[in-house]
Amino acid sequence: MKKYFLFLIYTLFIVNLSAQEIKFAVSFVDKISKDPVDGRVLLLISNNNNSEPRFQIAEGPTTQLVFGKNVDGLKPDEETLIDKSIWGYPLKSISEIPSGEYYVQALIHKYDTFHLSNGHTVKLPMDRGEGQQWNIAPGNFYSTSKKIVIDQEKNETIKIILDQIIPPLPEPKETNYVKYVKIQSALLTKFWGRPMYIGAWVLLPHGFDEHPDAYYPLVINHGHFPSSLSNFREEPPDTNLKPDYSERFQIEGYNKIVQEYSYKFYTEWTCPDFPRMLLIEIQHANPYYDDSYAVNSANIGPYGDAITYELIPFIEKKFRGIGKGWARFLYGGSTGGWESLAAQIFYPDEYNGCWAACPDPIDFKAYTIVDIYKDRKAYYLDNTWKKTPRPGTRNYLGQISATLEEINHYELALGDKSRSGQQWDVWQAVFSPAGSDGYPKPIWDKLTGEIDHSVAEYWKENFDLRYILERDWKILGPKLKGKIHIYVGEADNFYLNNAVYLMEDFLRNTKDPYYEGEVDYGARAEHCWNGDHDLPNAISRLRYAQMYFPRIVERIFKSAPADADLTSWRY
Repeated sequence: MKKYFLFLIYTLFIVNLSAQEIKFAVSFVDKISKDPVDGRVLLLISNNNNSEPRFQIAEGPTTQLVFGKNVDGLKPDEETLIDKSIWGYPLKSISEIPSGEYYVQALIHKYDTFHLSNGHTVKLPMDRGEGQQWNIAPGNFYSTSKKIVIDQEKNETIKIILDQIIPPLPEPKETNYVKYVKIQSALLTKFWGRPMYIGAWVLLPHGFDEHPDAYYPLVINHGHFPSSLSNFREEPPDTNLKPDYSERFQIEGYNKIVQEYSYKFYTEWTCPDFPRMLLIEIQHANPYYDDSYAVNSANIGPYGDAITYELIPFIEKKFRGIGKGWARFLYGGSTGGWESLAAQIFYPDEYNGCWAACPDPIDFKAYTIVDIYKDRKAYYLDNTWKKTPRPGTRNYLGQISATLEEINHYELALGDKSRSGQQWDVWQAVFSPAGSDGYPKPIWDKLTGEIDHSVAEYWKENFDLRYILERDWKILGPKLKGKIHIYVGEADNFYLNNAVYLMEDFLRNTKDPYYEGEVDYGARAEHCWNGDHDLPNAISRLRYAQMYFPRIVERIFKSAPADADLTSWRY
C-alpha cells in the first residue's frame, strides 16, 4: 500500500508537471467590429520596448518573435488560443520561449473572400492602400503593447484584447508636376470577382502646360508599391530633419541624403536640357503582394494585360503620351528589374527598351542558389551524410544573416498558402499554377523544402525568362534587338547575380540576330547595383532617371520609325 501511495503521488506530480503550459487567449472587442472576421492572428513578442512588437518582425538577425494562426468567423469577444502547437518564427513554439519579462502585442490581418473567375473561392488579405503590409494595413485590429512575465513553470493563460483598429490612409497628394491616377480594371475585376483597381503616379515634364501641342515618350519605373513618387522633392531639404541611421548602407543621416538627392532630381528635371518625357510609377498591389510582377498569372490575374492595354493607354491619353511602342520604355531594380525585363519579353512590340537592375531570378536554374529543376530540396544541399543549409542573404564579405529555410519559415508564420505577403510567397503566387484548393501550388513544401518538379516545369515554360528567350529566340530576337540591358552586383545580397551570369551566357551567344544589348556587373557591389561604376549604391539608387533617360533618348533616335514625332517634346 505504501508503494502504491508513493507511486500515485509520483504519477500526479509528473502529470501536473506535464500540464504546465503557457497559452495566449486573443480576442477583439465589439466596439471596433460587431461582425465576425476571417484572417490571420499574429502573436508578437519582443524582449525590448524599442518600438511596438509589430514593427520588430523581420527575416534577419534582429527579429523578435511571431506566432500565427488562421481564424474563420471569429466573433467579437470570442477567444482564440495560441498554444505550443502554433507555428512560430524564429522559435517554433511558445513553449521554447525562456521564462522572463517581455512585451506582447497581437494583431489580426483580415482576409476577404474572393470568388475567382476560375471557379475557386479563396480567402486573402485585400490591399487597402498601404501596399500589402500587414503591420500597417488599414482595418486590421491590434492591441496596445504591454509588458508581461512568461513563466514556463506555470500553467497560465495570458489574455490579449484587440481594441485598436488601424485607420485609413490619407488621400494621395498631387502637385503641379506630380499627378495621381486610378482606374478600375475590367480584366482584373473579372478575374477577382469584385471591383479591382490599378493606379499610378505620373511625373509631368517641365513645360507640360506651356506646350499643349507636345506629345511625350513614356518611361515606366517598375518596382514595389509607391505611396508617392520616388525620390522627387519640389522643396529644398528640411534643415530641421533629425538624422537617422541606415542599417542597410551604414550611413548616419541617410534620410537627409535622400531629401538632398530628391531635390536635385527636381532641379535637374526642370532644367533646360533634361529630356521631356512622362515618368510613371505603378500601384498594382494585390491580395498576395505589394505589386503584381506586371505579368499575367494564374493566381494573381492578368496584370500584364491590365497595365499594358488598360492603364498605360489611359495615362497616355490623359497626359498626351505618344502612345506607340517605339516611345515606351522600362526600368527598375530588384522586383522592378524583373518586371522591366519580363514586360519587355512578354510584350516585345509594346516597349522599346528595358534597363533591368539587380533583377529577381531570371533563370530558375539559379533561383537564387537553388536549381529547381535538379535539386531535390531547397533548404539543404543534396548530401547523403551531411545536412548543409543553403544561405538566404549575405553581405559583400559573404557573411550570412539568414538561411533559406529561416526565411521561408518566417513567411510560414505570417501566413500559409502563400499569404505571408513576402518575397518567396509572391514568387510562388506569380509563377505557379493554381492548386486544387484555389491557392498557388507550392514549388516546394514550405516546412521541409522538398521541391515539386512538376510545378518547376510549369515555372520553366511560363516564367523562366532565360529559357523563354532561348526557346523563342527566332521570334523574339528580331523584336528585342538592342532592347535588353541588365545590371547586377557580383556580391548581390540575395545571390541574384547567379541567374544573370546564366542569362549573359545565352545572350552573348545569340545569333540571327545578336541581341545588341548590355550585361554589366559591379565588383563587390551588393543589392541593388544599377550600372553606376562611380557612385555607391546608396546614392546611385536615388538617380535612376538621371542615369537612364539619356540612354533612352539615344535609343529613340536610333530606332524610331521614319514618321515618328521627334520634335514636339524636344523643347
